[in-house]
Amino acid sequence: QVQLVESGGGLVQAGGSLRLSCAASGRTFSSGAMGWFRQAPGKEREFVASISRSGGNTYYADSVKGRFTISRDNAKNTVYLQMNGLNPEDTAVYYCALRVRPSTATTRDQYDYWGQGTQVTVSS
Repeated sequence: QVQLVESGGGLVQAGGSLRLSCAASGRTFSSGAMGWFRQAPGKEREFVASISRSGGNTYYADSVKGRFTISRDNAKNTVYLQMNGLNPEDTAVYYCALRVRPSTATTRDQYDYWGQGTQVTVSS
């Protein structure tokens, strides 16, 4: 069974940075692509970024492109989301997700396992 645990969320001022981590247990981590999603109050959960199994391919939502960077360390079973230039619109609960296929994906139904989420709050 796969378990995903996010960390690194918190309160930051606009323009600041945070680095989220997602630690995975289970042998399927290195065999699958990973993704980050977020859900703001009253809104649908939305795609943020995805990284392929090897780490060689990444894909970002337009809203975060150029500000966020997704990366992974398969030796540590961990995926990261470096977030720079944060603004209040980035406030949300951030979730990591794992899919058992190697390629990136942008929709929720393409992922098989989810973490519990970590809160990111950006003050103006």
